[in-house]
Amino acid sequence: MHGSIIGFYQSFSLANKKKTVIESLKLSIKKINWLQYSIGFVYLLFGVLKFFPHLSPAEDLAEMTIRKMTFGIIQGRLSLTLLALLETWIGMFLILNIQTKLIIKVAIAHMVCTFFPFFFDPELTFNLSSKSLSMVGQYILKNIIIISTLLNLYASIPMQNTKKIHF
Repeated sequence: MHGSIIGFYQSFSLANKKKTVIESLKLSIKKINWLQYSIGFVYLLFGVLKFFPHLSPAEDLAEMTIRKMTFGIIQGRLSLTLLALLETWIGMFLILNIQTKLIIKVAIAHMVCTFFPFFFDPELTFNLSSKSLSMVGQYILKNIIIISTLLNLYASIPMQNTKKIHF
């Protein structure tokens, strides 16, 4: 009798361990999707704002950065429209899980470009008198979190889990 109780307990314990592992895996997958969807939503929202003049608080900074990055070739409303298209495209594709690995690469490249004001206009990104980051510098620096999340997403998403578009 005693042996059957131990056997029952061991099988129950093993079943619980398997259930816990499966639940952990499901939770991990859900976390990955929530990260992907939340970054996609932020990209979509920020991209749509840039289609409408004076709605995005980053409008002037973005236009100035694009103008300097392209040596004045792309500037003004055109630069913001192109940026709006890029950000909206990234957001929609992340939300819809289309070409996710490619889109993550594009998003990382975009995020790296957001750091250019540190080099182009340090007076905007630093309070030189107090030797600290300005509000703009802090706004840009927080993109490290997005880059880190994108890198983790990229590493965790198998290629076969994304939809492909055939032209």
